[in-house]
Amino acid sequence: MYQLADSQDQLLYLSKADVNRINISMKEVIQRLEIAFAEKAEGRIEMPPKPGIHPGDADNFIHAMPAYIPAMKSAGVKWVSGFPQNKKRGVPYISGLLILNNPETGLPLSVMDCVWITAKRTGAATAIAAKHLARPESSVVGILGCGVQGRSNVEALNVIFPLEQVIAYDIDPEVTSKYASDIESNYGLEVIQVRKPKDAVSGCDIIVTAGPILKKPHATIQAGWMDKGAFASLVDFDSCWHPDALNESNKFCTDDIPQLLHYQEAGYFQDIPNIYADLGELVAGQKPGRGTPDERTIACNLGLAMDDMAVAPVVYQKALQKGIGSWLEL
Repeated sequence: MYQLADSQDQLLYLSKADVNRINISMKEVIQRLEIAFAEKAEGRIEMPPKPGIHPGDADNFIHAMPAYIPAMKSAGVKWVSGFPQNKKRGVPYISGLLILNNPETGLPLSVMDCVWITAKRTGAATAIAAKHLARPESSVVGILGCGVQGRSNVEALNVIFPLEQVIAYDIDPEVTSKYASDIESNYGLEVIQVRKPKDAVSGCDIIVTAGPILKKPHATIQAGWMDKGAFASLVDFDSCWHPDALNESNKFCTDDIPQLLHYQEAGYFQDIPNIYADLGELVAGQKPGRGTPDERTIACNLGLAMDDMAVAPVVYQKALQKGIGSWLEL
């Protein structure tokens, strides 16, 4: 069970810098999510679809994301926002806080910044989906959107696959250039910068679209761009994809079907293929993943509260062990 403070009238506050200092490996994040998805497949997780508000603009969101994972003794909620116009304001697109509770008493154990967890667990979910849906020898990754998720997805895929080359596209060439430098220095991968989005799709084994989430897709990626045998991870929902391109897929998967249907009712995902499986079913072996080398496969992982709650207890425990964070009175 959790190690608690001497007084249960306190909680541990972990700032963005604190969470970054804890330095949990991507391999461990992936392992935690695999356990969570296996638990989900067996119906042992409580996780309602996330409610949200949309201040100022339909593409702005602030979501409440609660989940309870009994096997991990983890319960809590993430309050996370995404404002696409923040780049123009010089502030991050994604921000928020996570509250971790003691599942035996309900008392809050910790409040922590959620930016690191959101980035890492999203990349980990892509890697887990790719493990079941991409060709195991995949070595070339196309990244459309060279921000935080463009980085964390490559980091996670590099744990699972023998990556050699990253094809990078962003609407801002300066962002692409900085991204290329970071990826090359951090992972030793060759990065090719391209000026056309098609060049980061065609010829790639794995494709990751990681721009802002939009209710009305800009539908840049066209039918015929994605090669046979490729796998795509839609981190930004269907924002980048023309429906004809999506419908070329042989298997279209998601991380949670009820949540995707909830989004459809809210106006997202108005023209997507039939859903083949959710990620828990693939992880638990309840449905097979890739069937043939030529299949086009897609995973649209929405980002689940259970992903955050799978990682938060490790962040909390390692913070206690390393003496990181500030104690606050309840």
